[in-house]
Amino acid sequence: MAIHRVAVLGLGLIGGSLLLRLAADQASSPGSPGSIGYDADPETRAAVAQRLGPSAVAPDLAAAVDGADLVVLAVPLPAVPIVVAALRDVGYRGLLTDVTSVKEPVRAIVTAELPDARWVGGHPMAGKEASGFDVADPELLAGCAWALCLDNGTALADWLDVARWVLGLGGRVTPLTAIEHDAAVARISHLPHLVAAALTTGAAAEPVGPAALGLAAGSFRDATRVAATRAALTAAMCGGNAAALITELDSLVERLEEARELLTTTDPVSALTGWLETARAIRHEWPPHGAETRTPLTRHDLLALGRAGGWLTELHADAATAVLPKSVHPPT
Repeated sequence: MAIHRVAVLGLGLIGGSLLLRLAADQASSPGSPGSIGYDADPETRAAVAQRLGPSAVAPDLAAAVDGADLVVLAVPLPAVPIVVAALRDVGYRGLLTDVTSVKEPVRAIVTAELPDARWVGGHPMAGKEASGFDVADPELLAGCAWALCLDNGTALADWLDVARWVLGLGGRVTPLTAIEHDAAVARISHLPHLVAAALTTGAAAEPVGPAALGLAAGSFRDATRVAATRAALTAAMCGGNAAALITELDSLVERLEEARELLTTTDPVSALTGWLETARAIRHEWPPHGAETRTPLTRHDLLALGRAGGWLTELHADAATAVLPKSVHPPT
């Protein structure tokens, strides 16, 4: 099924950026049905109407989803049950995706409340420390890694339709299950938010807090950028993925304890060098790059690609063009 008309529910940073991108695509292809957005906040709806025109924003959720080929949930996790209940009340049974930063809780909500909807969980790995429509950017999602969940309850045809749509937006599609996604983002997204918060509050602690913050420069800035994110958003993201995140916190504590032990040796410089070199080698190879390959359009082969760190770049009738990164082998 070709996806033409998209309804974006929630017009903050991600949803707003998505609607801006869809509007730009529409402007370059006149005659196709326009996508539309909706937000529960009237001030946000007014801001969208002022920037894109009144036809770009719906007065209510029912009007937004009427005639949509795809509905995108773009609200924080605590609001997902409210929006899903509203979709249930209007009888929505079509293709549904989302951009929420955790997937298993969303899958459980949609399965319970909208069993007839065709849900394909999604998560574009893009964002800023700021939030709201006023910081939305039509280029925010360009080229980003975009996880799409291919669970047992997901029809492969629906998954492929959403994957084509994401590729059309310029994203690169990584197939994973919801549980696999949540374990991965706990490690590379949610854990860094907690680490950034801990570093920030630690830097400000007395007695040297004022001097430390006065001396802080590039490494502090880069390591703590996401600590400026609105606290409620970070709490919802991390709290919604608590079990996986606890596992990663425990692993981080073990690695930090290892570093502490190395500092107590008679030659801490030599002892730390190998420990740091492992990290340097891994970071040097990021972002991942690799060879182009062809992947059959089967559930097994697509998930194998995602689990190996690969992603799709094009979809064809019987296969996909994909990139399979080379393995990173840090020094032993």
